[in-house]
Amino acid sequence: MLSALVALNANAQSLYFPPAEGNEWDTIAPSSLGYCRQKIESLFDFLEAENTKAFILLKDGKIVLEKYFGSQTQTSPWQWASAGKTITSFLVGIAQQEGHLSISDTTAAFLGQGWTDCTPEQEEKITIRHQLTMTSGLDDDVTDPFCTLDTCLVYKADAGSRWAYHNGPYTLLDNVIENATGVNLNVYTTQKLKNPTGMSGSFIPVGYNNVFFSNARSMARFGLLILNNGNWDGNQILDDTAYFNQMVNTSQSINPSYGYLCWLNGKSSYMIPSTQIVFQGSLCSNAPSDMIVAMGKGGQFLNVVPGQRLVWLRMGDEPENSLVPFLLNNDIWEYINALECAPAEIENKDYRYGDVHLFPNPAMDVLNIKSDLEISKIEILTIHRQIVKGICTMGNPISISINELPAGLYLVKANFTNGEVWTGKLVKD
Repeated sequence: MLSALVALNANAQSLYFPPAEGNEWDTIAPSSLGYCRQKIESLFDFLEAENTKAFILLKDGKIVLEKYFGSQTQTSPWQWASAGKTITSFLVGIAQQEGHLSISDTTAAFLGQGWTDCTPEQEEKITIRHQLTMTSGLDDDVTDPFCTLDTCLVYKADAGSRWAYHNGPYTLLDNVIENATGVNLNVYTTQKLKNPTGMSGSFIPVGYNNVFFSNARSMARFGLLILNNGNWDGNQILDDTAYFNQMVNTSQSINPSYGYLCWLNGKSSYMIPSTQIVFQGSLCSNAPSDMIVAMGKGGQFLNVVPGQRLVWLRMGDEPENSLVPFLLNNDIWEYINALECAPAEIENKDYRYGDVHLFPNPAMDVLNIKSDLEISKIEILTIHRQIVKGICTMGNPISISINELPAGLYLVKANFTNGEVWTGKLVKD
């Protein structure tokens, strides 16, 4: 326990925290981290093309990049969508540390018997922990999975035996918090979270949901709080360390990439909303393995990387409008990974990734592609995903003339005969 506290204090000393009052926030010059202006512009161009409203990147708590698009400003509020689930999870932890509830309590203890359409025996098995981990066993394939009425909360499986991204049971955690504490949700959020950190924002009813709205810097403050294990500049807001560790680590055995209402990278497999398919590999292949991320509809992202003391967020709209648009989050990571002026793959004039060898890189006249797998098609795309060159071939290695392409950053997409697809980066001199 002593060593954990020493580590926490050491981390806190290395992090900057903006004052809880006012708009002061220290910055770091992007060049001090080796970021190139052209690559920053490429990132911003991509974000703008993807209907982004706000983007902030923090290093050691200080702002490195901050950009607003369209009519959005530093003070404009925007929805967190399901990224706000992490706030609810954090508040449940505070309510538990204050003795108002235990996550092992049955949900019925706070919502009353008959809060679902289950039998009393089925309902009694559902606990607060099951709501936090998306394992309530209630059917997510109902007509309206956001509905919180008892008639919408139908038995599918015993609690704890099935993982399904189901908004109805999650939303009712707000009622659990209010009934357990005797305090309105927004008042409790202000007392326990907003006042000590300087966050602004409110939960606003939207249909059956309670959606948190705030400016981007408030989301950044929450990310910094998560980065520092629930401690804000020496004030341990969430001191239930066991709960916090469970929140940001695998919470159940069915979907290892899910904690308490937050998503986790670097696990062996993951599941996504609206399907029971288990996908092998990490949730975001381009992101660090220790990434913790809150994700919401429309592309609301809050990424926290403890190993790099890095936080970045994106607010906005997203064309596909999926509940958890993790593919867009992964695409943004590709640009963040490329921000440094001299990435190793360019210095080595070579780019290797898995089964594919891309060389030389940078390339001026001819690009060579070699793979252990049989390639059926190669496409070269701009950073905005526009195809500028394509070739169907069964050769190996493959040589493509790129002399006519303007200098800049491109994507190379390889389609294999086995149905797999690979994408890598190419710098054209």
